[in-house]
Amino acid sequence: MKRVIEKSGGFVLSALKSGGYGVLLVVESLLWLRAAFSKRREVLAQLYVCAVQSLPVTMLVGAFVGMVLALQTGLSLRQYGLQNLISQVAGASMTREMGHLMTAIILAGRVGSAMAAELGSMRVSEEIEALEVMSISPIKFLVMPRILALTLAAPILTVYANLIGIIGAAVVGNLQIGVGFYVFFRDCFNFVTFKDLYTGLAKSVVFGTTIAAVSCSEGMRCTGGTMGVGVATRHAVVVSLLMILLFNYIMTSLIVRFIY
Repeated sequence: MKRVIEKSGGFVLSALKSGGYGVLLVVESLLWLRAAFSKRREVLAQLYVCAVQSLPVTMLVGAFVGMVLALQTGLSLRQYGLQNLISQVAGASMTREMGHLMTAIILAGRVGSAMAAELGSMRVSEEIEALEVMSISPIKFLVMPRILALTLAAPILTVYANLIGIIGAAVVGNLQIGVGFYVFFRDCFNFVTFKDLYTGLAKSVVFGTTIAAVSCSEGMRCTGGTMGVGVATRHAVVVSLLMILLFNYIMTSLIVRFIY
């Protein structure tokens, strides 16, 4: 029993330490935003990696999510003669929940892991210490551009995921359920509100910042050589996914209570 308590306490203390380090990392990065223009090359380079290179897979996943939503709901609703409602279900599901959530999961696996691996490799090879010796802030030079870029990339990719998902749902609805394109888009745009759009984008901003903060935190605290880089990368993805699910539930509860 004593060992269980000790291990549980050690896990809690480790989680609090990691979370505190990540929060401080975000706060310090916010303080360095004044240098974002001078570091615009680094920010644009990271934005290219986060947004442009992630766009194909995000659009592909968004399309298939929308198609599956339309097919599953359409087959069920068609039994009751309500197949025209698939446009409302697909539009609301993509904008309120699925679009930003799937985008965040993709970014955590694709971009977050890369950030943790890059910074972890720099840490174990003592490149970060070299920056500190030269009086160059690693937060300003390495962390701030990554957090800013991923925070901007997440809502941009979410918009594309929503659009492609709704288009994919319209194609499936027309070909397999028998709902015309005009009826689908008319009902979808009449049902989806501006609140659905900006609440989903607000979530995506939080998710993007969270993924970048967790990934940079794991990379900056990496130890143990090449094996440590692998551990940091794995932890970055797992913790990012858990934080995404946690924040998604919290923000959804607040949105339902105070906005809808």
